[in-house]
Amino acid sequence: MMLVVSAAAISTLILTQRNMATSVRRDFQRDFESRLASLQAVQEVRHAVIAERCRQLARKPRIHAALEDGALDLLYPSARDELIDATNTDESAFREPGAYALRARYYRFLDSRGRVIVPPNSKDVGDLSAADESSLSTGLLPDRPQTGYIRRDLGGGSHIVDEVIAMPIVSSESGEPIAAIVLGFKPPALGGGGDGGLTGGIWLDGHLDFPTLADTARSDLEARLAPAVTSSDGDHGGFEFSSGKDSYLVFFKRLNPLSPYPPAFEVSVLSLAESLALQHRLAWEFAGVGALVLAFAFLASHILSRRLSAPVERLAFDSREHREHWHRAQAALESTSRELQRSARFSADASHQLKTPVTVLRAGLEELLAGEHLRPEEREEVSSLVHQTFRLASVIEDLLLLSRMDAGRLQIQFSSLNLTPLFEALLDDMGAMPDFFGLDVDSDVPPALWVKGEKGYVSLILQNLIENARKYNLTKGKIRISAIEDGEWAIVTIGNTGPAIPPASQEHIFERFHRGAVGENVPGHGIGLNLARELARLHGGDLRLSVSDENWTEFELRFRLAPPPEPKRGAS
Repeated sequence: MMLVVSAAAISTLILTQRNMATSVRRDFQRDFESRLASLQAVQEVRHAVIAERCRQLARKPRIHAALEDGALDLLYPSARDELIDATNTDESAFREPGAYALRARYYRFLDSRGRVIVPPNSKDVGDLSAADESSLSTGLLPDRPQTGYIRRDLGGGSHIVDEVIAMPIVSSESGEPIAAIVLGFKPPALGGGGDGGLTGGIWLDGHLDFPTLADTARSDLEARLAPAVTSSDGDHGGFEFSSGKDSYLVFFKRLNPLSPYPPAFEVSVLSLAESLALQHRLAWEFAGVGALVLAFAFLASHILSRRLSAPVERLAFDSREHREHWHRAQAALESTSRELQRSARFSADASHQLKTPVTVLRAGLEELLAGEHLRPEEREEVSSLVHQTFRLASVIEDLLLLSRMDAGRLQIQFSSLNLTPLFEALLDDMGAMPDFFGLDVDSDVPPALWVKGEKGYVSLILQNLIENARKYNLTKGKIRISAIEDGEWAIVTIGNTGPAIPPASQEHIFERFHRGAVGENVPGHGIGLNLARELARLHGGDLRLSVSDENWTEFELRFRLAPPPEPKRGAS
């Protein structure tokens, strides 16, 4: 008893400590995501301001004149004065009142094919190597602002990352893009500049530019980022990783979605040192509490063991009784199962035995009907008897089918089945029957509705529902049949006018041989709906009563959709 109580106390303490640690880690991650969202909102505002300023630069009249007149030799000299406030690093010089100082490192123009127009003097527009200039090309002239990031090699193993914005220049005559201006900037400080342990960098072309991260941690993070960026769903993701003794939370988000430039990701990293220190402190606190609890547990177990010894003996005796009851219940269940199997076999054997005399009876009646000595009224009576043999055979077939389902021997041969021809055939058959009600049939079925099923059984389900809609109807009433696709389901609704099914009877209509007050004067056997629902469920679908009000009753039937069968080879 002492061991049990001690184990329970230790387990409770461990689970509590783990829950507390999980809660601390969850709160820490929630705070990380909140701060990250705030920083990203600030960056989005900055991108919007820069994009608007670049849009204003792209509308400069002298630049438009040089491009539309084809005077490309005057393009960069004309743009030098127009863009002096964009490339000047001084906050006040050459800046329009109220304008945002872009501080672009360089700018280039793209021709109508998205290739860089080489400037006559790169010193006036910012020095770039030939490789760096080629990386500014988009391959196709953009029709909206595009953001990209390029990695420039400065030599000696050092490099920098530039943020570039390509702004289309639209013709004032046709309204179509005729060129584009590309400006390169120093990227903003990502991750909040290390505030609260949150730092940031840029992942580009398989390299991580992260000045504030140690070299070892940066190398480990590069190895983790490569597969994470490739396998992430969408343009963002996150994970937790360790480097040495340090642990971090990492979140990455693509900076230039839908851009012709190579994908670049903002990588934000938060150190978990604070969270781990808090968890370590909690672990020691729980250890102290655990020692006190164990001391109390030893004392409590000594008292409880005395009080529980008597009930334990009683519990052992009760367990023997319960075990005996369980054996008796299992034996009774096996006996009931055998009785059900015998009942199902009897139903099947009886149905088989009844088919032969019914067939013989029908043959005798048809032979009697073929004779010429019968009076008209006798001939009509014999014809009615022949019709009754067909009804009796139909009931026997339904009972045989039910017995096979009860015994679990009914196998469905699934295939792709088109419901539309089945509806058309059943409605044609109903149209050939004597119409005592003058019914109006409204059918709204798509040209092709493919489901998984076996044609004979699906046709039997639809026949039972349509026959019920015809029998339980009003004079000059209406039958409405509709079918739609909903997700992975084909939903068929069959409704008819007529008296409502009483609420007390609605929960019993699918029981075998149940005939409510509505069907007292209608021919039937009370097994059609039960058979239809059981077959629908064997097909993976269902049948239910969806509506039954004052003058309308409607059933809903579901089948699983199936792809149309492939045409046979050689078929036209």
